[in-house]
Amino acid sequence: MNLSIVRRLAAEVLGVGESRVYIDPSKLDEAASAITKEDVRKLIEKGVIAAKPVRGTSRARAKLRHLKKRRGLRRGEGSRKGSVADLERKLWIARVRALRRYLRMLRNRRLIDKKAYRRLYRLVKGGVFQSRAHLKEYIKQQGLLRRV
Repeated sequence: MNLSIVRRLAAEVLGVGESRVYIDPSKLDEAASAITKEDVRKLIEKGVIAAKPVRGTSRARAKLRHLKKRRGLRRGEGSRKGSVADLERKLWIARVRALRRYLRMLRNRRLIDKKAYRRLYRLVKGGVFQSRAHLKEYIKQQGLLRRV
């Protein structure tokens, strides 16, 4: 028994897609006898034909993800989005800028010569120094500070 025509008519009457039309399996012979939209309307009134509810997006995975985040998981660098993801890079930029500012100050006060400044600048660019304190220690060890 082919119910495709009944299904199509019901979809039009109900205003839904054909996949959302539900036909009661116990009353298939009754449904198969419908040949007009009026017949289909009567079957809808009887409850033989109905529209299935809209399938929404399940929130189960989202809830699980939220619970994990509340427990402090899923917070690694690969999971970050937006400006927070750039934080590592920006910390590096801040450190380099601070070191270069310090080098400029030393050069301007003539505490180091231009040659030493250039060499230290390149080392800063290469990521040799972890902090200003590290750079100061290196300058002291190398004896690059000039006495004025």
